[in-house]
Order: sequence, then structure tokens, then C-alpha cells
Amino acid sequence: MIKRTVLDATRELLRELGLTTVFGNPGTTEVPFLTDWPDDFDYVLGLQESAVVAMADAYAQATRRAVLVNLHSAGGVGHGLGSLFTAYRNRTPMIVVAGQQIRSLIPHEPFLGAMEAPEFPKPYVKWSIEPASAEDVPAALARAYHVATQAPSGPVFVSVPADDWSATTERPVVSRPRIRGFAPDPEAVDELTAALEAAERPAIVVGGAVDQDGAVVETVALAERLNAAVWVAPMSYRCSFPEDHPLFQGFLDPERGAVADALARHDLVVVLGAPAFTYHVDRGRGETPLPPLFIVSDDEQILARAFEGTGIRATPKLGIRALLNVVERSTRPAPAPRQRPAKPGGETLTGEFVYSTLADLLPDNALVVEEAPSHRGILHDHLPITATDTGFLTMASGTLGYGVPGVVGAALARPDRKVVGVIGDGSSMYGIQALWTAAREELPVTFVILDNSEYAAVRILGDAIGGAKLPGTELGGIGFAALAESMGCHGVTITEPSDLVPGLTAALADPRPTLVHVRVAASSRSLY
Repeated sequence: MIKRTVLDATRELLRELGLTTVFGNPGTTEVPFLTDWPDDFDYVLGLQESAVVAMADAYAQATRRAVLVNLHSAGGVGHGLGSLFTAYRNRTPMIVVAGQQIRSLIPHEPFLGAMEAPEFPKPYVKWSIEPASAEDVPAALARAYHVATQAPSGPVFVSVPADDWSATTERPVVSRPRIRGFAPDPEAVDELTAALEAAERPAIVVGGAVDQDGAVVETVALAERLNAAVWVAPMSYRCSFPEDHPLFQGFLDPERGAVADALARHDLVVVLGAPAFTYHVDRGRGETPLPPLFIVSDDEQILARAFEGTGIRATPKLGIRALLNVVERSTRPAPAPRQRPAKPGGETLTGEFVYSTLADLLPDNALVVEEAPSHRGILHDHLPITATDTGFLTMASGTLGYGVPGVVGAALARPDRKVVGVIGDGSSMYGIQALWTAAREELPVTFVILDNSEYAAVRILGDAIGGAKLPGTELGGIGFAALAESMGCHGVTITEPSDLVPGLTAALADPRPTLVHVRVAASSRSLY
């Protein structure tokens, strides 16, 4: 009689949970987990663990499902920590399974052993464990799935000694359904409803969790019923309101005074699925007053740390539906539509011209992955995201390395969509290895590299705060098209404005993974 192993039990569980696509970069401590790889499982190979985690992050964001990542002991986890921090900020339901040395060697601090492995990724995981025994591994993974997917979602970590997988087990594996979201307290909804009825100029601020919960359509319905202005929260990592809608007002900058100035015209602000608020700089304006706030979030920590406002705990979709059930259609006048900047001319190859051109050429259902920090404001002005189902992905952490792998992960998740990445030259080099995976997986994706030959965000922000003679911001000399070709992708370089439309048109139609290297003019625009 063939004995059932921990590996057998785990694979049964992973099938039941829908975790049969695994992102990884293998090491020797992972061999027992990977051996005799099942035909119904997919292993997505990345060439560096940071890129692996970022690919998995975007895959989970685009599918709105949990994802499994397999990393190598302490070294591989260490390589992936920057992207794991991004996954934490992105609220990504990610299960990281890391290989560990065999149990008999752990007391001797062996080669490739991870000492105190569960502590290593903290505090940027929701839960972390190295099971006490081999037979505890499947139960630990089952719990990890529920912790990762329970609101607010986020990454979890399980360290598994290499010899655990071959241990035998008779314990049953119980696969329970994912824990669903939760609705707000009815009295809190009544309080907010009364405030909305009394308000003359209400506003809604949307964050990434709205789209993450698939609640954009409900948010549009709520805004239209209230005739409320809609703003995007600072540093939002998804598009949670169509940017061509007449109620859309724009993007809040991550600075207290700027937020206060933008919201000053409103007498009530309802924040949906976002912190209130995320700041990056302090311009010395102190605690500039904000309008009365109601904050609807599924994250108790966001509600607890907010300096002002009334907190209502609920997952976004159920919170918004609760409001739709009770608020009346308003007769107040709608705010004036946002005025967009004029379409740029094509005399110079600027970021504005690139984004405006992309806006004209992208198919309606395109999914845009972005990581060009110095051009983020330009994107907001010239490339409106209009999809109501995951039209935009970026990183909420500020940690570079998401963009190139994010394109790969999103394309694997959504083969029905055209996926396009717009990535800065500096940002791209943190995850450039993912080009190899794009070629290996034969993904019809387009990478647009905006090359201004510098870490422009650092230089621009440094100039704004009085920095001078900053070292380490000048780049240049990277042949991105040749680099793409070396990894199996098609590469083209654009240096003249007249070549942009034909170059992008051809790249978007190409079934091969294609990198378009655009040498853009330096921007003098401030970040915020």
C-alpha cells in the first residue's frame, strides 16, 4: 500500500483552493516540494525572487484571487522582501512557501538554513509560521490561505523544512470556503446617511480597495445618486473610478496641505477603501483642517490611526451597497467636470506626448501596469483609465521593481486583455529579469520604457526640498532594446516624435512580447 505523504496532502489542498499556478525560483531546499511536478499545475519561473514576488502580486491583483509563491530559504526570501513589502501595501492575498533545511540540521545553523525563519518577513506579512511537525504543514497552509484572503487581505509566510514533504500523514485535509466580507453597522450607516442628506457639496475619495473588491460599478452608482464629486486617494494602486466620468475630479497629492486645498470646497468627504490619507512629503503647513470625514474601510488599523473622521468598518462592496440601499437620489447640482490639460504637440518626445499617444492607441479593454514615478502626474493628466474592471495596476509601497514583472503577472492572469506596461528606465532595472519570463511564456505584452537617463523622482524631489549636488541620480547608456532581445523579447528604440505612433502601433499589434525604448526629454515638472 502506497503511503500518503505531506506533499500528496498539500497538493490535494492546493487543487481544492485553486492554487495550481505557482510562481518561483527554485533552490535545493525546494526540490522535495517540486519533485514529480503535477501535469495540472503550472510553474512560472522567474530569474530573481524579487521579480517572482512582483509577478505573483500582479497575478493576484488581476484575478482577485490568492496566489502561491515558492521561495528559497533565507536568501531567496531576502531577495524577495522588497516586493513582499509592496504586496503588503497592495493588500495582495499571497501565500509564500519558503524552503527550509531539513529538521535534523536546523539546530546546527546549516548551510542554506533560515534561522528564526518566521520572523524574517515580519512585519510585512499578516501571519507567519514554521509548522511544529511535518504533519502540521497542510493545516498551516489551509490557515495561511484564510488569513491571506480574509479582509483586509495580504501576504502570509510558511517555512517548510525540506524533509517534511516526504513524511507520511493520515490526517484529513479540510478545505473550507474563503471567508466572505462583512457589512457595516446599521447605526453607522444611518449616521452617514443623515450627514449626506445634510451636505450641500459632498465628495467621495476612492482607494485601491474599491476596485480590488470589484466595487467600481457600485461606486459609480453611489456617486451618481449623490451627485458627489469623486477624487482618487493619494498613491492609489488601482483605478477605482472611471476617469472620463463627469463626476471625476482628479487625484489627491500625498501632502496634507494639498489634500486640504483640494477638498476645501466640500462640506463632507466619504473615503471608500483608502487610508485617510497617505502622505509622502511635509511642506510645513501643520495640521491643515480637512472637511468632516467618514472613512469606510475593512482595515481596522486604517480606522484606528486616522487622526480625524468617523470610521465605519466594512468591506468596500458591502459598505457601498449598504449606502445604496438607503440614500435617496439627490437634487443638488453636480460639480463641474474636471478640465483636462490640452493635448500636447509632437515637437518634442516628452512624457506628455507619449501618454497622450498611448491614450489614442490603446484598445478599450487594455490593462495598464505603471511604474514611472517621475511621470505619474503626467499619466494622470494624459492617459485616463476608464475601465471599471481592473484597468490599472501599480505599487502602493514606493519600492521599485513592480512594473516589468507586474506586466508578466497581469498578462498571465488576464489572457483576454491587452496588457501594457509603462515603466521608467531606473524602475525597470529592478525587475528586468521578468522579460525572460515574458518570452518563455510567449505573452503578447508591450513594455514601454520611458528613458530620461536619470532617477528623476529623486532629483526632482531633491531639488524641491533644497538638495544640491546629489550623487547617484544620473543614469543613461542602457540599451533596453538590445537587453530585451537578449532575453527573447522583441525590442525597438524610438528617439524621434515622428516615430512614436508607428512604433507603438506596431508593438501593440505584435503577438510577441515587445519592449519599446522611448528616449524622452527630461521633465522639470514637480512631483506634487
